[in-house]
Amino acid sequence: MSLILERENMKRKYLQLLAALACCVAAHPPQPAYAQAGLTDEQRSAAKSLADSGTLAPELRLSAQDMAWWRDAKLGIFIHWGLYALPGKGEWHMYNDKVPAAEYAKLAKDFHPAHFRPEGWAALAKDAGARYMVMTARHHDGFAMFDSPSSYGNYDSMHAAAHTDFIAGYTRAARAQGLKVGIYYSPMDWRFPGYFAPRELADNAALMKQQGYGQVRELMSNYGQVDILWYDGGWLAHQGSDADAAWFWQPELLNKMVRGYQPKVVINPRSGWQGDFDTEEGDAPITGPVRAKPWEKTFSLSFRAWGYTPGGGAMAPERAIRLIVDAVTRNGNVLANMSPDPDGDIPVDQVATLRALGAWMSRNGASLQDTRPGPYQPVDGVYGSTVKGRDVYLHVLAWPQQRLNLPPLAQRIVAATRMDGRKVWFEQTAGGVSVEVPADQRDPVDTVIRLEMAAAVPSLAP
Repeated sequence: MSLILERENMKRKYLQLLAALACCVAAHPPQPAYAQAGLTDEQRSAAKSLADSGTLAPELRLSAQDMAWWRDAKLGIFIHWGLYALPGKGEWHMYNDKVPAAEYAKLAKDFHPAHFRPEGWAALAKDAGARYMVMTARHHDGFAMFDSPSSYGNYDSMHAAAHTDFIAGYTRAARAQGLKVGIYYSPMDWRFPGYFAPRELADNAALMKQQGYGQVRELMSNYGQVDILWYDGGWLAHQGSDADAAWFWQPELLNKMVRGYQPKVVINPRSGWQGDFDTEEGDAPITGPVRAKPWEKTFSLSFRAWGYTPGGGAMAPERAIRLIVDAVTRNGNVLANMSPDPDGDIPVDQVATLRALGAWMSRNGASLQDTRPGPYQPVDGVYGSTVKGRDVYLHVLAWPQQRLNLPPLAQRIVAATRMDGRKVWFEQTAGGVSVEVPADQRDPVDTVIRLEMAAAVPSLAP
């Protein structure tokens, strides 16, 4: 008995020491160099973006047929919303401003949005030309925006002042608009000191991992068909890449579980598994040739953060359009983020940008959606192309000369028109193709020309 008591005393002292260390780490989490330098979320993402190992569990990848709808969609709307909307300092506020977990958790008592109307969000996304949405179910701060029995300490919206399952409302609203449903989930949780020291505080880190698996299971089993699972935060201690942390999260097991509940869900690469498509974060210009693997450009319409910030401004519609065109002509999609305020309202300047985008997409969306890139490789800042059957769409971004001169096409051009049916002058010879649109008829962002071909034209990324 004395040996048992001695062991119990040692165990109790160890747990007390672990708890003390946990409080210390939670109050003063270690700051990696790039966090201290004040880099943006996009820059942090770029530092850990090499998540595609190309070898981990290839059997989990979706077939080309199962990926077709996502590749056809081209445009989605992201929603970053959570407790961080209240202080209005962005979704990294807890970490960047070193807010202790217990202090940050008090925000849940004040989070009761007066205007949570996801039907309006979904209608705005549909009108903007989007075909899918993705909403944050839980960001790095650990607060779950859904009914989550797996949440450590009941840290979810059902146990907050709102007493509402926001993901349930969002998924219903998106489906009512005919939009595909995407869910964002971050497995990391700043409340756990084991996140910052997963080997040294292995027991605490294991609790975080257990929570993550449980919450992913809830999200994949409680909300009907989920079309996109958008992971974020697979890296550990804000260092290395998502793939570097695969030893801990075991994403091949996590996503095998996901496939058991949602066999056809499209999964991004940020769990440490290579995923069904690549991601590129931030609003930096898109350049280079057509990319072989389907990918997604994601950026925030707000200039300051992904989460709500008062007076954050909004990206000009012309810039958003340009990013969409440059992505699609290179085999990509775009996921544009909007940031509801604490009451659930979308800032008016973001609404204005999405309305303008929708007007442009209503005129030109057919040249992007349901297409594939090619037959021309993009020329940065000048043009790109898409193809659908016998239709080739030229996206002319700039006119270096009065006429745009292009490489030859093997197929014969039958006609050239604008998207509204107006004829476009063209000339096709063995040496190339030339098109011309009068200066006063050109779109200031993207002049779209439809070339009707005599035969189907192959894509550069079938």
